[in-house]
Amino acid sequence: MKIMKFAAIDIGSNAIRLLFMNVFEEGGNTHFKKSSLIRVPIRLGTDTFIDKFISPIKGEKLVKSMKAFRHLMEVHEVVNYRACATSAMREAANGPEIIKRIEDESDIKIDIIDGKEEASIIFDNKIADTLEPDKDYLYVDVGGGSTEITLFSKGICTFSASFNVGTIKILKDCVPKGEFIRIKECLLDICPNCENIEIIGSGGNINRLVKLATPRKEKHISYKELKNIFYDLKQYSHEELMINYNMNPDRADVIIPAATIFLSVMEWAKAERIHVPKIGVSDGIVHQLYKEYKSNRLLIS
Repeated sequence: MKIMKFAAIDIGSNAIRLLFMNVFEEGGNTHFKKSSLIRVPIRLGTDTFIDKFISPIKGEKLVKSMKAFRHLMEVHEVVNYRACATSAMREAANGPEIIKRIEDESDIKIDIIDGKEEASIIFDNKIADTLEPDKDYLYVDVGGGSTEITLFSKGICTFSASFNVGTIKILKDCVPKGEFIRIKECLLDICPNCENIEIIGSGGNINRLVKLATPRKEKHISYKELKNIFYDLKQYSHEELMINYNMNPDRADVIIPAATIFLSVMEWAKAERIHVPKIGVSDGIVHQLYKEYKSNRLLIS
């Protein structure tokens, strides 16, 4: 059995991530197994969403991190990789300059992707294959600078859009005026005919909220449970959240904004439950890389 390893780099607004994934074929099926994940909380969004510019300090941290990522990929002997940058890099005036420096110094090419492509990458997680065919689902990925929403109706993707609302933008009070209203109007428009719609949540914050809201190991949370933990968390300061809930600093300050977005989407879509399968942009990148690898292999043969 041949085991291949692929790497995905996700340069987000809150953190950058390097995911290593083992991929192997057996019995006519393809299996994806996470090998390791490295997360570095550089938080580019705190610069970009206020100043529209990535500071020299954070730019330097990003370059150093990418050099380290290059060395790690060489040690892991990956078949292929892809690096994608989302909203923070999209909105930074000096984004192209930093990307060129990274390519020159680390030999890592970075693609700046828009919200629509980000949603498409997430869709490539093959999430539709795991859904009940007669149900309607909203896939909601909440990041630091944007929120991606995709509607699956009876197993088919019927709507996908990116909204300029994210946890860091809420934290820094720089969400564009009317953007929450845009999400609300969109959901009221696309969801009226959906019966018993459920949400598939993505991102580190919703994973943590599930763990906080319930001691069980089930990967879902109800609207009532999420609302209860939201009001519980709001009682505490940033420092108290770190101590009482064992949160890292960069998680403690965005957990409440994330809960706000998920609760709003649930309310407007009239959804009672969120499933949390622990997938995201990095997983989708690996699926795309494997698809390209397999296509090239077939062409060669």
